[in-house]
Amino acid sequence: MIRKNKPQTPHSPETLVVLTGAGMSAESGINTFRDAGGLWEKHRVEDVATPQAWLRNPELALDFYNQRRKQLLDVEPNEGHRILAELEQLFDVRIVTQNVDNLHERAGSSHVLHLHGELMKVRSTGPGAEVYDLTPDNYETRWGDKCPKGYQLRPHIVWFGEAVPEIENAIDIVFGADILLIIGTSLQVYPAAGLMNYAPAGCPVYYIDPQGVDYLPKHIRYIAKGASEGLKEFFTAVSGK
Repeated sequence: MIRKNKPQTPHSPETLVVLTGAGMSAESGINTFRDAGGLWEKHRVEDVATPQAWLRNPELALDFYNQRRKQLLDVEPNEGHRILAELEQLFDVRIVTQNVDNLHERAGSSHVLHLHGELMKVRSTGPGAEVYDLTPDNYETRWGDKCPKGYQLRPHIVWFGEAVPEIENAIDIVFGADILLIIGTSLQVYPAAGLMNYAPAGCPVYYIDPQGVDYLPKHIRYIAKGASEGLKEFFTAVSGK
């Protein structure tokens, strides 16, 4: 695919593309898989987040995601989420997130692409794979819950071993970046980890994470802090405030 350079106008704001991972939501109390010793809320990923797990025990998978939604409804966006929303006053902010929560949207961010699906949505297992919104008052799904066409509903989550349908859209977003900001990801989960390689030549790249990674290219500006504190530093650097 040939990607053309982004058209520029004299008064258009710079595009800030933000890639966020589990560390972005950790400060809100959302548990992350990489901090749980290979377990996610005491469950092996292989038991609740793969196509094989769904075929083997769909009731367990449905209950697992019901519990994740319950937890999500009990937490709030953190300061980092709010800073990203505030940055829309300075930039055309485009967020590509590996997270399935809706904390970016609840904080006020306008443009969010979810690579790995959305927790507060379900989709049909039928050929159309239609997606349906859940509400805070009606978020639990059970075996036997069906779409209007009569097909079982499943979590709208990209499980391990499944294709990532939004990856091409994410690549296009990163390709249009004037500044690339990466927050709270180990840069080990592909294809998401490869997205930074699509940033235009000369695009400033910032990486915020308290743990860091074994290797970072020299051109990446590393901020060794959590999401909120790191975003405060980034905000000061780009706004002069």
